[in-house]
Amino acid sequence: MLNFRLILAVNGILLVFIGLAMLVPAMVDLIDGNKDWQVFLVSAAVAIFIGGGLYLSNRGSGMELERRQAFILTTAVWIILPAAAAMPFTFSEMDIPYTDAFFEAMSGLTTTGSTVLTGLDTAPPGILMWRALLQWTGGIGIIVTAIAIMPLLRIGGMQLFRMETSEATSEKALPRVADIVKAIGYMYLFLSLICTIALWMTGMSLFDAVTHAMTTISTGGFSTSDQSASNFESPLVESIMVVFMIMGALPFLMYLHILKGNPGSFLMDSQIRWFLSIILIGVVAMTFWQIRHDEISFWIALRHSMFNVTSIITGTGYATADYSSWGSFGITAFFFFMFVGGCAGSTSCSIKIFRVQILIETARCQLMQMIRPNGIYKPRYNGRPLPDETIASVTSFVFLFLVIFALLTIALGLTGLDFLTAISSAATAITNVGPGLGETVGPSGTFKTLSDPAKWLMSLGMLLGRLELFTVLVLFSRRFWQR
Repeated sequence: MLNFRLILAVNGILLVFIGLAMLVPAMVDLIDGNKDWQVFLVSAAVAIFIGGGLYLSNRGSGMELERRQAFILTTAVWIILPAAAAMPFTFSEMDIPYTDAFFEAMSGLTTTGSTVLTGLDTAPPGILMWRALLQWTGGIGIIVTAIAIMPLLRIGGMQLFRMETSEATSEKALPRVADIVKAIGYMYLFLSLICTIALWMTGMSLFDAVTHAMTTISTGGFSTSDQSASNFESPLVESIMVVFMIMGALPFLMYLHILKGNPGSFLMDSQIRWFLSIILIGVVAMTFWQIRHDEISFWIALRHSMFNVTSIITGTGYATADYSSWGSFGITAFFFFMFVGGCAGSTSCSIKIFRVQILIETARCQLMQMIRPNGIYKPRYNGRPLPDETIASVTSFVFLFLVIFALLTIALGLTGLDFLTAISSAATAITNVGPGLGETVGPSGTFKTLSDPAKWLMSLGMLLGRLELFTVLVLFSRRFWQR
């Protein structure tokens, strides 16, 4: 029988954590003299009371997490936490409907970055801090999930990284998975502090530096301005953010290898080399396209391309220009950039680089087998032969990813959205990127004008994309619930 008491106890602990996190924006509003500090305080009390009750009433349960429990727990956490995190949005002076509040909270915790809010330049500081905190928390949450849970659930090829985790855990410096998670947490905090200091030294206010550092390293993309990163009009700020967006999209386990005196393994990882190469190719292509299409100088084109291409490929979603107006090639390129994603074990999202590598390697071996039927060709990743199970997992994941993307596009179209808005909204939700394409939901727009059904559909898409599809969909299988 499933041990639901453990699931409830863990959710209770995380609700208490979310409640305690609400005290930070409460303090910010209190210092600023904004009355919303009361909203955050009451919301925190409710979350802590419910979470504490769940934990205290279920703490006697066994702490061994079985595979089926892990599926339920992971999905439940990423539904319950946004539901609780939406409370301050709903009851703040911005008077946000709960549908919009849940959308914003889900977008924050999944580090998607899509928003329904306008008037951010004059919004209460507590709300702006809360949005940044949600993305920062969601960033470290997904890293922990990717390292400690996804490989065990064998979802979409993530079991490939169980071997790397096992190797890391066998070393004397970090003997257990818990120690790896703790070390990565410290690294995540350290990078956030360095990013904050770097942005602050450019002349940014401390508040903007803190909030943008949190949403940059988490590859989230929430900003404190309706103009996103273009509000600062600073090449130096953009350069710093590009560096930390890339760092957030790299596998955090590799940072531990560097700290332990093995920096060579960083660039020996084919996933990292592919990731950096794709960004470079995308930047070069979009730079020359802008020069040809918009007839602007090389340096301006390079600046716009470097920031926006990096932002979309890493799934951050910041914008310094309306790339949906860059012509047909620009729109097409950015649409496909959404599906690339970062590295496994990072804060990034979408299909991810390693799956693209495996698909290409598998296709190459199939092609060679057709040319030379008597030859033996085995797909490899990082120099190691790929198990058939991993290849099947990756193939089925990508197929299901595209099917759900198509179904989500159709469903959004049925709510009354035009084709470009529907397809880009579906893409940005399931890839957890943030902005869509076009005037309404593009880099210079928001999702505020969408109907409530469309927002709930997008929230579902964000959840499915963030949890690698199968984690959620397996719960709808009858066999999953059988003994």
